Amino acid sequence: MTTIVVALALGLAAGILSGLFGVGGGILFVPALIALGLGQVEAQATSLLAIIPTVAAGAWNQRRYGHLRAQSALVVGLASVAGVEIGARIATGISEDTLRHLFGILLFLVAAQLASQAYRKSRRYADSP
Repeated sequence: MTTIVVALALGLAAGILSGLFGVGGGILFVPALIALGLGQVEAQATSLLAIIPTVAAGAWNQRRYGHLRAQSALVVGLASVAGVEIGARIATGISEDTLRHLFGILLFLVAAQLASQAYRKSRRYADSP
């Protein structure tokens, strides 16, 4: 029962942060699922399924605000099906430690990109009259 309560709290927090910051749910769900005791491969696979309701709710809300580009989303979504198949085969073919390190590098790169974009944007505002 405790695991379910913790999972609900982590899911709610990850959903709020995903909606607030526009980051992929997997970036938040995978570490949360690992904290619940899942292995890296199981956490990533579970995250893929858990993200479906999050994506649906987020897309529905953003559509109401006029921010959704359905054609672009469809193209990216269909193309990602092949990528998911390739990525799943790679993930199950390498060691869990290697996969965890690669995921950590991904998190670092995403954080660096977000920080870089925020810095450039703040510089533009500071330099404008």
